[in-house]
Amino acid sequence: MTVLRQAQDDREVIVRREGAAGFLTLNRPKAIHALTQAMDHAMTAALLEWRDDPAVQVVIIDHSEGRGFCAGGDIAFLRNSAVNDGGVSGRKFFYEEYQLNHLLMTYPKPVVAFMDGITMGGGVGISQPARFRVATENTRFAMPETGIGLFPDVGGGWHLSRLSGRMGQFLALTGARLDGAECLWTGLATQYLPHDALAEAKERLVHGHDPAQALSALAVTPPPARIEGNAAQIVRHFASDRYEDILASLEADDSVWAAKELATLHTKSPQTCKVALRQLHDSLACTDFAENMVMEYRIASRVLTRPDFAEGVRAVIIDKTMDPKWHPATPEGVSDELIDSIFAPLPADEEWKPL
Repeated sequence: MTVLRQAQDDREVIVRREGAAGFLTLNRPKAIHALTQAMDHAMTAALLEWRDDPAVQVVIIDHSEGRGFCAGGDIAFLRNSAVNDGGVSGRKFFYEEYQLNHLLMTYPKPVVAFMDGITMGGGVGISQPARFRVATENTRFAMPETGIGLFPDVGGGWHLSRLSGRMGQFLALTGARLDGAECLWTGLATQYLPHDALAEAKERLVHGHDPAQALSALAVTPPPARIEGNAAQIVRHFASDRYEDILASLEADDSVWAAKELATLHTKSPQTCKVALRQLHDSLACTDFAENMVMEYRIASRVLTRPDFAEGVRAVIIDKTMDPKWHPATPEGVSDELIDSIFAPLPADEEWKPL
């Protein structure tokens, strides 16, 4: 077996060609490969270059050393923008990141994302558009944005709303973490491979093997998906698109599971929980992914500079006090008018557009 060379590089994304494959290797291990603008730019440029290059038959998105595939976006950068420049640079970050998400979603060549480790937020945005999404025993998947006053963006409205059994609404509101087996069961992953088989899988892709066949040949049966045991309760309690109804349903259930999920929801931003439910509802009416991203950019442009985002990042990530003071503080305080204003169209020259 040929061992793929392990690139040692100080670039945030290692872009390289090897045989039939183009590699986008995330390379910020100390930050669990969280995405920066430079990383978005590098991946976009490579994808555009490879799109019409017949020598590149498949694109592989993976990561260098470390315990995560990608922990999300550059939250510190976004909070700094919200606090110091009125969200101008943060909106630019979102605009370009969403273009990358859309480029991946519409890419004409097969993309294989190896979700080996923490896959959250922005990491979901660059893995879910891939035709092949490989989970392992190390995968930890989540969209935890409601806990910091953000929302499940980077295409989350599209991907989560299309899961069966209200699973997307559950994941969007609670930020629950799924392991690799659960990702396969829900459809968030297309294959489950042991970590030790990834090098062989990549080697086969480098040598021009058909991705579906190469991955299926190395796939194994995962452990039972734990979330399957809660699927009926998720359908029951998260059935409504009205946040207050979900809370009331959980409150009326005296089970340990319901109490746990209710306690989790009480830590989240009421504003962004309502935004997420509206987002997933409206995404189902979108005719294509670009339309979904137009909607998500409108939301991001408003939510970025509302009080909950800066406060949520302070409490959860910066100070780690875990005591965010949400505004409004209760679901009842989040009016329909406020939610409508967050989803309203932007001026024509500010609307998001794909590359």
